[in-house]
Amino acid sequence: MADEQTRSVQLQLPIGLVTRMDAGRLAGEAEAVDNFLRQAAIRAPGTSVQLPKTSRLFDEMVSINNLNMLQELDRQRLTQFLQAVRTTAPILHISFNVDPSPIFQQRLTTWIRQQMHPFILLQIGLHPNIGAGCVVRATNKYYDFSLRQRFKDQKMLLISKLTGADELAKTPVAASLPATETPAK
Repeated sequence: MADEQTRSVQLQLPIGLVTRMDAGRLAGEAEAVDNFLRQAAIRAPGTSVQLPKTSRLFDEMVSINNLNMLQELDRQRLTQFLQAVRTTAPILHISFNVDPSPIFQQRLTTWIRQQMHPFILLQIGLHPNIGAGCVVRATNKYYDFSLRQRFKDQKMLLISKLTGADELAKTPVAASLPATETPAK
């Protein structure tokens, strides 16, 4: 009974699984392991076999979900879960002006999965003309958090600061007169 309850709990995604392509790669690895174990069961004893190579991300996925790849039920659960994540998980497109580091991607993925959705996937791209910041796009929303957009929003303030028109408007009339002259009383 307790075993059935633990089986019904949804699996977790490792932090390193960021994109839809990562999910597809893991699904391929899970199918390769499943095919190997099925073939090994019908081979003649004593036949040499070559284990399929798995990635560190696949090993992490198996370990955080406490899966036993020798169990057919666990292999099926993993394959079905990864296919579902690959096809139905929400995707958030984020563009930066430079490629973000892997550590930054992991921290960003952790925060987004805690705050938004536990199975969200990211598609990270480059948009070199944004200056700094990022542009975020979801299915039906667009957010521009770039320096370029900030300058566009504050264009008049920026022009007034650059031309010095802002300083002239703030100075009192008496302060603008030369020191030798005094205003008439």
